[in-house]
Amino acid sequence: MLQYEELKQSLEGMKPELDDLADALNLSAMRKEIQELDQKATAPDFWDNMEKSQKILQRSSSLKDKMEKYEKLKSNYEDLMALIELADEEDDVSLLPQARQELDVFRKGLEDQRLMTLLTGEYDAKNAILTFHAGAGGTEAQDWTMMLYRMYCRWGERHGFKVKTLDSLEGEEAGLKSASILLEGENAYGFMKSEAGVHRLVRISPFDASGRRHTSFASLEVMPEIDDTIKVDIRPEDIKMDVFRSSGAGGQKVNKTSSAVRLTHIPTGIVVSCQVERSQYQNRDVAMKMLKSKLMEIKEREHLEKIEDIKGVQKEIAWGSQIRSYVFMPYTLVKDHRTGYEDTNIESVMDGNLDGFINAYLKFQTQPKDAVKKSGE
Repeated sequence: MLQYEELKQSLEGMKPELDDLADALNLSAMRKEIQELDQKATAPDFWDNMEKSQKILQRSSSLKDKMEKYEKLKSNYEDLMALIELADEEDDVSLLPQARQELDVFRKGLEDQRLMTLLTGEYDAKNAILTFHAGAGGTEAQDWTMMLYRMYCRWGERHGFKVKTLDSLEGEEAGLKSASILLEGENAYGFMKSEAGVHRLVRISPFDASGRRHTSFASLEVMPEIDDTIKVDIRPEDIKMDVFRSSGAGGQKVNKTSSAVRLTHIPTGIVVSCQVERSQYQNRDVAMKMLKSKLMEIKEREHLEKIEDIKGVQKEIAWGSQIRSYVFMPYTLVKDHRTGYEDTNIESVMDGNLDGFINAYLKFQTQPKDAVKKSGE
């Protein structure tokens, strides 16, 4: 049947990509490393250093997961080819919808795994710390910051990441002035680093009785969570610590004591805070980790040799510096100004469907800048 022949040609056309994926993953080297890690795990003194042993197990689990996903994808290719050939031989038109659906699933799985091979940065596999700041626009901007906060929380939840709020500062009338969340899971930073920048909103303001159109801005900072294996030298005299009473969620205990901590890195003016832990010491530890992560991210992004070279210059959160625009009125469109990727289903985007934008950015890093341009459904 012609329909099955077309499906078979489409599937065969993806075989070179499947083979390229195996080369990109370097499966032979991966198998060798898994074997070496498993041997280390059987050593009598393996558990003497708990932190080191945990990292070995995490690395082994990560590699095995990648191997299993590729083997499953390869098996799906073979099973689908067998299904198409069998249905074609028997002229069984009833299997056509299933074959088409499985082809779409295979295509998406292949694309997802191919994109994973692009996450090769030093910190891509780390957890991600996202910090939101309201920009120009007053209450409008604070409401927009809350919308972005919810959007990224939903993205994290949809992808199986653990989402933890580290800090939040509510607006006077509505929304958020600022907030920080932690996304815990493999490659959280690798995916989220594309989202850093200023986000612009255009809509009819629900806070304007005249029903006028408003433009609002909010910024998102994305940092890899730095663990203790990465040394970041910060002089104690360069840090100013303030304590204050927590105001976020957490029950009555959170509001009874001044347990929230705000750290200021004096040379750069960078400020971080945490208020969700139960004690001042715990909040300070989390805030310190956030500060180290932010300083390290800036150092790497600006190609600086040492932390002391950071000048602390910040972009204005306003017109002209946005990476993406979200237009609710007079039409609906979300457009990334770096890649040209667009999606007209703004409700889906605000519900956390950001994969198209993230994937386009990952491709954008490896292709000519005019090569990635696609419209959403």
